[in-house]
Amino acid sequence: MKSFSFATALPPRCVLACALAAVLFPTHAIAADDEADAKTLSRVVVIGAPVQPLKFETDTKLPRQPVPASDGADYLKTIPGFTALRNGGSNGDPVLRGMFGSRLNMLTNDGAMPGACPSRMDNAMSYVAPETFDRLVVVKGPQTVQWGPGASAGTVRFERDTPRFDAPGWRAQASLLGGSFGRNDQMIDATAGATQGYVRVAANRSEASDYDDGTGVRVPSAWKKWNADVALGWTPDADTLLELSLGAGDGQARYGGRSMDGSKFERSSTTLRFERSFAGVLSKLQASAYRNSADHVMDNYTLRDPNPASSMPMAMASNVYRVTEGGRVASIWAWNAFELTAGVDTQESRHRKRSASGRDVYLTKAWMRDATLRNTGVFAEGTWSPASAQRVVAGARMDAAKVTDHRAMLGMTVNPTAGQTRSEHLPAGFIRYERDVSSSGLGWYAGLGHVARMPDYWELFSANSGPMGSANAFAGVRPEKTTQLDAGVQWRGEQSSAWVSGYVGNISDYILFRYMSGGMMGSTSMASNVDARIHGAEAGGEWRPAKNWALEGSVAWAWGSNEDAHAPLPQMTPLEGRVSLAYDNGRWSGGALLRMVAAQTRVALSQGNVTGRDLGPSAGFATVALSTGYRVSERVQLTAGVDNVFNRNYSEHLNLAGNADFGYPAMPVRIHEPGRNLWLKLNFTL
Repeated sequence: MKSFSFATALPPRCVLACALAAVLFPTHAIAADDEADAKTLSRVVVIGAPVQPLKFETDTKLPRQPVPASDGADYLKTIPGFTALRNGGSNGDPVLRGMFGSRLNMLTNDGAMPGACPSRMDNAMSYVAPETFDRLVVVKGPQTVQWGPGASAGTVRFERDTPRFDAPGWRAQASLLGGSFGRNDQMIDATAGATQGYVRVAANRSEASDYDDGTGVRVPSAWKKWNADVALGWTPDADTLLELSLGAGDGQARYGGRSMDGSKFERSSTTLRFERSFAGVLSKLQASAYRNSADHVMDNYTLRDPNPASSMPMAMASNVYRVTEGGRVASIWAWNAFELTAGVDTQESRHRKRSASGRDVYLTKAWMRDATLRNTGVFAEGTWSPASAQRVVAGARMDAAKVTDHRAMLGMTVNPTAGQTRSEHLPAGFIRYERDVSSSGLGWYAGLGHVARMPDYWELFSANSGPMGSANAFAGVRPEKTTQLDAGVQWRGEQSSAWVSGYVGNISDYILFRYMSGGMMGSTSMASNVDARIHGAEAGGEWRPAKNWALEGSVAWAWGSNEDAHAPLPQMTPLEGRVSLAYDNGRWSGGALLRMVAAQTRVALSQGNVTGRDLGPSAGFATVALSTGYRVSERVQLTAGVDNVFNRNYSEHLNLAGNADFGYPAMPVRIHEPGRNLWLKLNFTL
């Protein structure tokens, strides 16, 4: 196997940069109006907590434990209930409460970037650099209708705030990261502006080499990627915004659990956004339009050598391209005790591909269009406050979805659904009662939601076959319908707080993948519908026993069953708990994180989704991570950490089997997680 390495970064680089920053930006040079900047140099994020019922929000520029995230899925794991199916060193596929794919509506700046790979090698979160955004907002369950169709498991939004200037000026935030296994990141987010407008530039670069597991075995997992975005904003007054943003990015990633690596992740993004606030009943008007494209190449020769004993013994590459265009118009209306958001959103996604044997021969091949997916939805979501500290929140939407099959052939046979279009009308809605925390410290909520979800590109076009008796998955897989009850309690005291949330759901026509052995050609998949039931809970809390000290904890549990087969639902996350102890006196900070994951014995062998399948029961494990920080000044913060302190050798339940190209055995073997990992990060503001 050919050697593959990226330029490594050593922590001393960060130390040198920190020393330079301390000289350039000493503590006594900080003005009083820099208090907002100092918020960015806050404590390390370990466990996310809800800011409202079912809503979690965090500043993505805060230092994080474990090692700061390289993609969107990695950052989501700080929120209880989330995990990710490891896809290599980066680009994991996010999972919430055991639910994958389009059950999670994932947006960046209110636009969709679904990715192009037929097996989700480049899922939407692969194109997200968390630190270049300002906020991560998550709503769990089918409890909002404002942000697009099909969000049965939840809605994920990475957002950038609108910068405002009272006078000409500029501000910037930046970070440097170095760590084990060649980890080497740089980020800058700079804005210059005046009362009439602004220019904002956000860019990052991230890379790492293959990591070693707890026994010192090298795991193919290296990556390198970059992203750059620029926004031009016009703010003629305090109530108006017109913004044009442009973005680009690219990268490579090596995957020990796949027969190909990602040698190209080229992204381009264009967004136009308008907002206008008013003083009357109509309080705000919002409009946006976007165009996002993903040009993705998979091959078995750029980051590895072809394996003569595999099903792809020669050099081979596949190039896929997906462009997604859409927009949203919403108006916000406010009366004395009622607020309503109503609008329309639309999206069209076009997918094409080409492939060939031989090194870069695919570049000479013509593109073949295989799918067009369209959706138009109307929505309304309102909040009624009948009394102090009480709210009733409800929403409804209706989507018209169309999918066209452009494939002329399916392998060596004629496609029986070539040129056909499927159309579906999909309702969604919810109602929720909320009672805010009262003088007793208690608050609670309960909500019932329903979502009908159109099968996505992967469920209609990636499976080798559809349900028994159907021509293919496109013809036979039905829309998925989820009805779910969410409820929770929150308590807040002077030195402590706690929350617990639970859910019970029924999923009609749950879309399930079954995998069958295909001999030398590997496995084949069949997508079909089953009825399923799910339930679970998350809980968390914080206790501050003394000044500067905080003890936090969370636990998440998910359960699912295939009601048709009276068997477990596959790919369900095991019980997981986190406990952290943190200290912060304003100058020095430190923390310890204990993560505990139980064994998972409820499995459905060779069943799952387009990304992964159950490989069998998994063992439980526990890991410890430590971190410390020092605020050189209000502008400069140095953070260091050690993940997997005891060099534990372990693997996650949700996993891809190691690929034979890298010497993994024919029997499925889970890819192990990184061993002891040291990192050092510098954050500073200008």
